[in-house]
Amino acid sequence: MAEFENNQQTTTNSKSTTNNMTSSSLFNRSLTIHSTPVTKPYLQSTSGFFNSFESMKGKVKKLRSLFESPKPNPNELQIQATKKLQSVKSMGPEYNRLPALGFINDSRIRLPGTEDRIVVYLTSLRGIRRTYEDCYAVRMIFRGFRVWIDERDISMDSAYKKELQSVLGEKNVSLPQVFIRGNHVGGAEVIKQMFETGEMARVLDGFPRRLAGFVCAGCGDVRFVPCGNCSGSRKLFDEDEGVLKRCLECNENGLIRCPDCCS
Repeated sequence: MAEFENNQQTTTNSKSTTNNMTSSSLFNRSLTIHSTPVTKPYLQSTSGFFNSFESMKGKVKKLRSLFESPKPNPNELQIQATKKLQSVKSMGPEYNRLPALGFINDSRIRLPGTEDRIVVYLTSLRGIRRTYEDCYAVRMIFRGFRVWIDERDISMDSAYKKELQSVLGEKNVSLPQVFIRGNHVGGAEVIKQMFETGEMARVLDGFPRRLAGFVCAGCGDVRFVPCGNCSGSRKLFDEDEGVLKRCLECNENGLIRCPDCCS
């Protein structure tokens, strides 16, 4: 009986010792887990991603500074447009006194051969968002009055860009640029101011109106069609010499002006 009690006491002591060792090992493990620093690789990858993103943003800003013209001061544009619009109010529908007015940027800037039309130099490319939006806004203003405009898209024909640079006497020109009856009017801000004040309706009085919803059947109002001589390839085969030559009737894109709406 005494031996049985001793064995039971020994077993009880061993169990308590085992429990103490287990709890101490668990406690030590918890201390080890909480005390040792844990590296988090996903944080490193995230920080690297943000660094590369910031460097990309810097490169994009540099590219924008190369292609975009500096944003004009709104106060200066407002003062300039107000001065121009004050002189427009006394203008009649025939535009007889236009060269002597302060409405145009410079009375010496004229586009020969366009005294009977409205000419707009613009671009249809969306590479620079602000430039495209200005061109689109001016285009829609004139279309709202249903007047026919001679759209000269420099992205479709580089000759228009050279022509505009020659007329303005500047290498770096901003778009859009508007000429009315051969006289230089200005860019998007001037046209928008004239439209908002109601002066554009007076200026366009006397121009023929197009039918509502009219679209050119030849080009779909794109103003250009593929060259019929070379089918847009810009190359012609010379049977006499047996070589390919450059087509001289189309531009660098293999296009010609639409004969239906741009004649």
